[in-house]
Amino acid sequence: MAGCCAPEAKDIQQRKLLWAVLVLNAMMFGVEFVAGWWAHSSGLMADSLDMLADALVYGASLYAVGRAINTKAKVALLSGGLQLLLGGLVLLDVVKNIWLGATPDTQTMYVVALMALLVNVLCFAMLYQYRSGDINIRASWVCSRNDMLANAGVLLSAALVSWLGAAWPDWVIGTLIALIIIFSALRIIRDARQVAADNKPQTRCCTKVS
Repeated sequence: MAGCCAPEAKDIQQRKLLWAVLVLNAMMFGVEFVAGWWAHSSGLMADSLDMLADALVYGASLYAVGRAINTKAKVALLSGGLQLLLGGLVLLDVVKNIWLGATPDTQTMYVVALMALLVNVLCFAMLYQYRSGDINIRASWVCSRNDMLANAGVLLSAALVSWLGAAWPDWVIGTLIALIIIFSALRIIRDARQVAADNKPQTRCCTKVS
């Protein structure tokens, strides 16, 4: 019989899954950030920072896999705090583009937002089986779900900008994405605090021998 500190098959599977979605989100953050800056798109910039927030959440979740419940709650609090910060940065970028009156490049928005949507659909499908898992895995799944909505919003804003010949739909979508990030972060923080309140600190059932 394996010892209680031996890595469980489920933990190993979760680590592999989180590594996969972390890499995908980190790559798309780089692509969207550069494209958003070049195209003067608040929507793409917001979505890129949302990708970065997700990558940070996945990294935190990786750290939490197999650890005590209170540790998982602390990691979730950190993840929520990082998302809250990035949501604020997204709002600042929207304000900057409104101030400058920048009109986004809709062709770039279409191409990059579609790429991001495909990546997030893949991540969502990979995480779906863990949607009712521990708090960090749930947070990861919620991130992917929100990302698909954000990607669809960027595609819609590109269509509206092209149709109306005005930049304001991009600013609206950027703001909505920021609010999605912020409200999701607040929900993660609330859940983490509840988990921490419901569980006393746990001691490990075995210790390392040096």
